[in-house]
Amino acid sequence: MEKLKSVIPETLKQKISDSTAADLNSTCSSLLDYFRNLPLFHQLVKDLTDPKVSLCGKNKEAALVAKAKGNQCFSNGDYSNALHFYSQALRSAPMDVEDNEKNLVATLYLNRASSLHKLGLFLESLQDCTHALIIFPVYAKIWFRRAKANSSLGNYEDAIKDFSVSLKLETSSSGKRQIESELNLLLGQSRLRSSATATELRHDCSTDEPLEMELQCVSTPRKGRGMISLANIPVASLVYKEDPHAAIILKHCRETHCAFCFNELPADTVPCVSCSIPLYCSLKCQVQAGGENFPKYKTKYGFKLDLSDDLEQHMRNVTSPGFCSSDAKHFAEHRHECQGMHWPAVLPSDVVLAGRILVKHIEEQSYGGLDYKVNKILDLCQNYGQLSSETKLEFHVYSIILLCCLQRFYATKLPLNSTITSEIITLLSKIRINSMAVVQMKYSDVKQPLGYGLTSSVEQIQVAQAVYPGGSLFNHSCQPNIHAYFLSRTLCIRATEYVAAGSELELSYGPQVGQWDCGERLKFLKDRYSFICQCSGCAQLNLSDLLHSGYRCIKPNCDGVVLDSSVVKYEMEKIKHGEGPNSLQDNVPSDDRISKVAHYMFEHTDYRCLGPGSCLGCATFCDLQASKKSITKAEIHIQRMKDAVASGALTTNILMDALRYVDILRAVLHPFNKRIAEVEDNIAQAFCLIGDLQAATDHCRASIEILEKLYGESHIAIGNELIKLASIQLSMGQEILSDYTTRIVAIFSRYYGAHAEIMFPHVHCLKKESRRVVCWNQSRNLGSNRTVFF
Repeated sequence: MEKLKSVIPETLKQKISDSTAADLNSTCSSLLDYFRNLPLFHQLVKDLTDPKVSLCGKNKEAALVAKAKGNQCFSNGDYSNALHFYSQALRSAPMDVEDNEKNLVATLYLNRASSLHKLGLFLESLQDCTHALIIFPVYAKIWFRRAKANSSLGNYEDAIKDFSVSLKLETSSSGKRQIESELNLLLGQSRLRSSATATELRHDCSTDEPLEMELQCVSTPRKGRGMISLANIPVASLVYKEDPHAAIILKHCRETHCAFCFNELPADTVPCVSCSIPLYCSLKCQVQAGGENFPKYKTKYGFKLDLSDDLEQHMRNVTSPGFCSSDAKHFAEHRHECQGMHWPAVLPSDVVLAGRILVKHIEEQSYGGLDYKVNKILDLCQNYGQLSSETKLEFHVYSIILLCCLQRFYATKLPLNSTITSEIITLLSKIRINSMAVVQMKYSDVKQPLGYGLTSSVEQIQVAQAVYPGGSLFNHSCQPNIHAYFLSRTLCIRATEYVAAGSELELSYGPQVGQWDCGERLKFLKDRYSFICQCSGCAQLNLSDLLHSGYRCIKPNCDGVVLDSSVVKYEMEKIKHGEGPNSLQDNVPSDDRISKVAHYMFEHTDYRCLGPGSCLGCATFCDLQASKKSITKAEIHIQRMKDAVASGALTTNILMDALRYVDILRAVLHPFNKRIAEVEDNIAQAFCLIGDLQAATDHCRASIEILEKLYGESHIAIGNELIKLASIQLSMGQEILSDYTTRIVAIFSRYYGAHAEIMFPHVHCLKKESRRVVCWNQSRNLGSNRTVFF
């Protein structure tokens, strides 16, 4: 792609660079004319779309090689690697080829099911057997393996039926004897439990919470359209839910997350039927994304099985999925990307997403008779005029290439002309400014006991990019009153503050007050979304922005904050365009120590006091250059400690050395500087590793105290830190007080409501532990009150 851009004439590049949205038809026409006579362009399109040169088509030979490696690993008892190679083979194997007179894909599912069973993953083994039977229902060995999986899960009635079907299908006498032996052993069980057999045993764990808020889209004075509520909204209310208009998994998550629902992939992944790009967590997701179910393999068996009505029904239930492509509510977004072409694997995610939106529009036209003009897609704003020269050129090139790729399916509806190309560029511009990053939580292992090592490793991962037309109408604020999160691919928005009727509902597009300072927030929003934020957090003085990166005053016993030039620049802008320094008063808490930070600003109207190096508490000048040199030296030793923690090479000497330099940071940075909080958290983790849990507790508390000043006591960041603190106390064998757990639950419920325990399993663990402690204390109190007779 870079080579293609490099050969475009400089005069044409300049024309594109200077273009506005009104010029797109002209610039696209010029670039199309140039590409039509360029062999390099035609070769590139062929490489992306010709199945014969594609790297993403199905390949029997590659599947057989991976299968052989899996068989070798299984024979050696290396079941984890066997699982890996069988999954690799499934990704490459065509659905309609044989291996030793058996369907190859069905055999691979069977082999992987055996590996999963050896690894103790019985549910996954059961589901792989079911997938194999959908394709090849008359394979006795699969029914036998499925019976073993059901037996391990305690589904004894289904296991007996599976063994019975396997016995009818088995042709060898030795095989029949083995099945009869297993069946008789199972029949000898004194207790049989019924089981509900289903093709897909995984289910959505989300809580169905009704929406009772009536929202309205209105024009706002400074932000264009926005969303308001027609009634008062209590804290923690779910105000909005929406499935994406279109979505695409990000490339770095293709091997770890489902390409449709975006949840983490299980061990029994399901590949696409027609290509080797996406992986799915279940057959249902694969069908919804690709629109194709597993094809039934035409077997060579010609005999009729002598089965009872009960077994015949059981066989139909297992081999016929509980859904089909016609039942899927979702547009089959991956179908046009299959058939061996690999342009979806090469082109950027937002370009592939544009392709999905275009195809969805075309498919809907065939049913609803919609307008064929592409520019009618998505009633959202675009920012083409604010794009960089490089981005404008990329959009032009990618739009033409995408159009050529889509023509393999929709040549009559998407002609290669400047009008369609310019509209695709507009669509890309809409996607760039309105698409959302779908975020999922990643945990180390929620099955392990709650400990600091688990809770400190929780992270948010951007797994997909999606367009939510309704969700895009909620404007940004660095001090939001609503919170957006994702259950699978569904956008959920919840009120984190009380919102009065008629007030605008605003969420954060990324940075928030307390998380980043004002300058960092403004730069991010300008670069990413092409607007200058004018929310209350960026337009008015607030304590968090003053403290976030502040320095300590050199005057003893002064709690004032000292700002450097980069911070002063933005705080002065707030004063010039706002109501002056007194606008800060409403944001200053009653804590005397904190209120002194802005004491000098309150009592002086000469804004020159707000200068680099000048203390806002007493006006004393501080030499920030000397402070920065000390910080740079200290950071080297603190980073050495962090690297040792990450590599598992932490020693007491390294930790003690870092602590000495942490004291230097405390001496030059303001006590409520965000960096101090981060370092306190790093030290807490280090003390946990060397086993000094009391010291870890102290440093964790110190971090929380700072963050409470920057975010407020009910922010989700505080909830995360409180869980870390609770995990340390549990590791020390201390009891978690019920009121302490109550605070954690209240914070997470504020942001996630009924979904809190789904999003954060650690919350469920804490609630369970708290109930255990309460019950134990109650039983102990009852015991101590008993009268003992001799």
